[in-house]
Amino acid sequence: MRNWLESLWYGTSPLRWLLWPCSALFAALVRLRRVLYSAGLKRHVRLPVPVVVIGNIAVGGTGKTPTTVWLARELSERGFAVGVIARGYRGRAKHWPQRVTPASDAREVGDEPVLLAKLSGCPVVAGPDRVAAAGRLIEECRVDVLLCDDGLQHYRLARQFEIAVVDGARGIGNGLALPGGPLREPPSRLGEVDAVVVNGDGWSASGVFRARLVPTRVYQVAGQAQRRLADFANSEVHAVAGIANPHRFFGMLEAAGVRVKPHALPDHADISAAELEFEDGALVMITEKDAVKCRSFAQPNVWAVGVELSFDDDDGARLMRRIVNSLRVAA
Repeated sequence: MRNWLESLWYGTSPLRWLLWPCSALFAALVRLRRVLYSAGLKRHVRLPVPVVVIGNIAVGGTGKTPTTVWLARELSERGFAVGVIARGYRGRAKHWPQRVTPASDAREVGDEPVLLAKLSGCPVVAGPDRVAAAGRLIEECRVDVLLCDDGLQHYRLARQFEIAVVDGARGIGNGLALPGGPLREPPSRLGEVDAVVVNGDGWSASGVFRARLVPTRVYQVAGQAQRRLADFANSEVHAVAGIANPHRFFGMLEAAGVRVKPHALPDHADISAAELEFEDGALVMITEKDAVKCRSFAQPNVWAVGVELSFDDDDGARLMRRIVNSLRVAA
């Protein structure tokens, strides 16, 4: 089903037009919801600190979490006390919101919040209700600015600055709303946000900030060893990825000269020990997002590949100036 949808959304299949009436209805409901908020018929909740939302208009992975980590570090270096809130997708906790630390159980609070806590060094709270999550974080921690990971469509939470992240290779697909296309909101929404970050080469529009994911380290999930990805050039590895776009991960390894045996799993998959064990005993490489779910059972031959967002030219500096100026206006 996933492969069929991707070929429909990102290809030229005429079958997409069979779903066009459903897509048109979905887009109309999205517009109605925005109108209700704009007219004050549905209420925004404005917090005592400014909120920066990092999200996308297309389903699937675009690089929102690495963008959030990058922004958290940049703001922290400039003296801001940063807090992060996230949805906690597929977390099994019975009570929300949940405070998240690098040692939290990803099965309870979701894999992305644990990764955010680990990489950002900032306090993190997860919960489906972003307003409630933000309230708990502000209550428990000194915070100058809140970053909301994947909250572009969570209109109830008022925001000072919006960042939409677009996958450069996939762009906005066939331009249709769900289910005929991959879009949660119409393409015109990108003209309304404060900044558009394009992750990778390909899709472009006027005024975008272009970045790419760069591998920074490879480390044993259940050990202390660390190496560079280049050290694995010409090695044959099993690459296992339970992310929205596993082929991006496989391609990154292949670009470094690694000979990849790919194993794509569904996004946010509950990876088991058996899925990381192969008869040939070759090395296994997984993403950091998957690694936080595998710490308790990973064998010594399982390595995680860490990535960071790197901006082209001075795009990162220009984006930070725009964000900081907006925060100063809010203050």
